[in-house]
Amino acid sequence: MRAIHVTEFRDIDDISMSDVPEPSISADQALVRIHAAGVGFVDGLKVRGLYQTRDKLPFIPGSEFSGVIEKLGDNVQGFAPGDRVMGLVWNGAMAEKAAISATALEKIPDGISFSAAAAASANYVTVTYGLTEQGKVQPGETVLVLGASGGIGCAAVQLAALLGAKVIGAASNDEKCAFAREAGAHETLNYGDPDWRDKLKDLTGKRGVDVIVDPIGGEIGLLAFRHMAWGGRFLVVGFASGDIPALPYNLPLLKGASLIGVDAAQLRLHAPDLRAKAVAQMMDWLKTGALKPIVGGEYPFAQYKEAFRALRGREARGKVILRLDDAGDRS
Repeated sequence: MRAIHVTEFRDIDDISMSDVPEPSISADQALVRIHAAGVGFVDGLKVRGLYQTRDKLPFIPGSEFSGVIEKLGDNVQGFAPGDRVMGLVWNGAMAEKAAISATALEKIPDGISFSAAAAASANYVTVTYGLTEQGKVQPGETVLVLGASGGIGCAAVQLAALLGAKVIGAASNDEKCAFAREAGAHETLNYGDPDWRDKLKDLTGKRGVDVIVDPIGGEIGLLAFRHMAWGGRFLVVGFASGDIPALPYNLPLLKGASLIGVDAAQLRLHAPDLRAKAVAQMMDWLKTGALKPIVGGEYPFAQYKEAFRALRGREARGKVILRLDDAGDRS
């Protein structure tokens, strides 16, 4: 079967697609034919060996997936061959088939495409957990989303609006701001403009922002922190800019504010009950039609390098998806 097989840490442009053996499954696993896999900044870091934890070589990248069950282990219950499923794993999704623990599987609700399901598997679970458990967003509060046109940003805009917040989508140019408004932002802010901080003050009536979602890091996050309302919550989701900022301690002191890390990938280990709660909430939104994940770009599996480049060059709007069913059902 085809797979992106990482045998040494290198840039994705230097990694070739390989033919590897089909995986065998244990009694607690399912063999899933992958139809769609999400591409994230973390994947680009992992293949280069630059992520905060290094994967053991060799490995197949890809954590967000959707597909169809082909075979079940003897202990697996509640699923059947032919079921459309989605989920999140540590690695292995960028292959035509994957052996996946049944505990990592969710059935895809009717009406949700494979691409949308893969898009929801990490970003929307992460943001659901961040906004509800860490940010404790309440109806009527103001939520500022940085990088609002990207995969995490779009998810944060949509979900904050679902929670009844006033959403300000912030991005680096007017085109991205327009995309954030289409995603559901009530107001937008171009932080490429020199007067963006004055506009933010006006948008909040000089009161400040209750919750900030920051998946990009860098100077913008530090400046945004200065505009938090008393008791605000700043959610650190990632560092897409490549710059990890250092926050002066006096800022949270003066604001009575909290700096909170949001990493849903670690919830299985540290707080599986909170992860289950976030997944259940996100799946409920999907089933009722309240949530429709935004897919920014779909690439055939053979064009995986182009998909990574689009993400790295910040060209993508919404979630970047690899389609592994190039000649198959693309529902």
